[in-house]
Amino acid sequence: MIRFSDLYEKVVNVVQRKKMARRMAKMAKSKSFQFKKQKAMLKMRNPAKLALVARKKAMQMYRDKLYPNYKDMPLPQRVKVDQLITQKYGAKIDKIAKKMTMKLKKVEIERIKAAREKMKEK
Repeated sequence: MIRFSDLYEKVVNVVQRKKMARRMAKMAKSKSFQFKKQKAMLKMRNPAKLALVARKKAMQMYRDKLYPNYKDMPLPQRVKVDQLITQKYGAKIDKIAKKMTMKLKKVEIERIKAAREKMKEK
């Protein structure tokens, strides 16, 4: 399972990040990419991916609570804030994420049903 802290270990600088963003924006316009995305919407995400999403949401809860102006901060400061939150509330975030994963599984099933209904209508 990929942990949130593992993502920070793989350091990607700002230039690389912007280059990836440009590439992905260009790819997102292609028909094949849109078809792959549409097909992926009909599949259940694996437990590791759900756990990662749950951890991100739990982390976001703490960001919103402790640092309401997080989105206005410069990138280095946001990284520092994330490290502080992980250091201080890491165990709580893990606990919340574990509970949230169960809720996300239920939401995931509903999301898939809705996506399949939408496909049948077309």
